[in-house]
Amino acid sequence: MARRPSKTLTDAELRIMQVVWRKGRATVRQTADEVREQRAVAYNTVQTIMGILVDKGYLRRLAGDGRAYVYEPTVSRDEARAEALGHLLGRFFGGSRRELLLNLIDREPIADSELDELRELLGPATPSSAEEPADSAPDPRSSEEDRR
Repeated sequence: MARRPSKTLTDAELRIMQVVWRKGRATVRQTADEVREQRAVAYNTVQTIMGILVDKGYLRRLAGDGRAYVYEPTVSRDEARAEALGHLLGRFFGGSRRELLLNLIDREPIADSELDELRELLGPATPSSAEEPADSAPDPRSSEEDRR
């Protein structure tokens, strides 16, 4: 039985999608030329990957001027991000958003401005550190310096 193609993007597919998202529409030649500015890649490789992206449903192949096909995205950058994040969440964190967020926070400190932005996005359901009840226990993962 043939393996079902993954809906998530490989690194090479993502490089190509970034070009097509930026341009809106692109031929294989235009895409290959732009990808080559960052990394050596053969025209045929780009053509093959763009065909895979059509099969995965990320690109649509349209008749262009002359012999070259034109490709346009069928999935937005935000939709692709959501797909990749959902895959990551399910595969590595068992679907737990909490575990994903804790892992991100543990990796590197979050700037105060980012914390303020997150609080604003989350709304009144999340108290700021200044509004924390006095009897709440500090997060065991935070250092003494973080709690000051």
